[in-house]
Amino acid sequence: MGFQIGFKDVIDIFLVAILLYQTFKLLKRSGAVNIFVGIIAFLICWFLVSYVFKMELLGGIFDRIVSVGAFALIVLFQDELRRFLTRIGSRRKGSIIHTIRRIFVNDSNDKERTDFDLVQIVLACRNMSKTATGGLIVLTRNNNLEFYTHSGEQINAAINSRLIECIFFKNNPLHDGALIVSDRKLKAAACILPVSKNQSIPRRMGLRHRAALGITEHSDSIAIVVSEETGHISWAINGQLTTNVKPEQLEHFLSEVMVH
Repeated sequence: MGFQIGFKDVIDIFLVAILLYQTFKLLKRSGAVNIFVGIIAFLICWFLVSYVFKMELLGGIFDRIVSVGAFALIVLFQDELRRFLTRIGSRRKGSIIHTIRRIFVNDSNDKERTDFDLVQIVLACRNMSKTATGGLIVLTRNNNLEFYTHSGEQINAAINSRLIECIFFKNNPLHDGALIVSDRKLKAAACILPVSKNQSIPRRMGLRHRAALGITEHSDSIAIVVSEETGHISWAINGQLTTNVKPEQLEHFLSEVMVH
């Protein structure tokens, strides 16, 4: 009886390849890719020992390790699993309800208000950049950041560039921490965010940049950072940081992501 591969087997192999690739990308962002490579190497050794060379003693030891490996992986990659499940739960823009709403509802007024709010944020970042005033602004999208909002001082004010600048003024008690913007409101200031554990982050990056990466690793939000040392503007999304951008570039990026 020859070795046969059917159409179902091809689909199975293709799906496994996609799963491994997406896992590799997710762990690469968090700096845990070396652990992933080590696990793949161990699984290859286990397959060779148990099923190819049929070494009973060593294979039995490897079998015991693999049997409890699922629990070990949950403990080892708990942050990555939480991030993965959060990303799955946030894919709401492609839903049927959202598609129907886009067809039958005119969102022109919403887009105009959103554009105005984004201009206010960009204007505040530009002025803060000129004076090297440090700041961290988080814009929510699909994920609810209520947990992080409650860690700061509640504001619930309309988006205004002058108010944003006042919040991050160095003598203001609210200037430390993040400003969370949600539902066209400045929801809360001085919020505490998770710090990224990515080991590949350059050491010159301060706590604001690491917090910006951390919140975008745990959610689909956008984080904007103004450096207190250089005055450079940066943005973070999906756990990736784009540094030293101009206000015009920031406005274009926010318009593309938040409006379109």
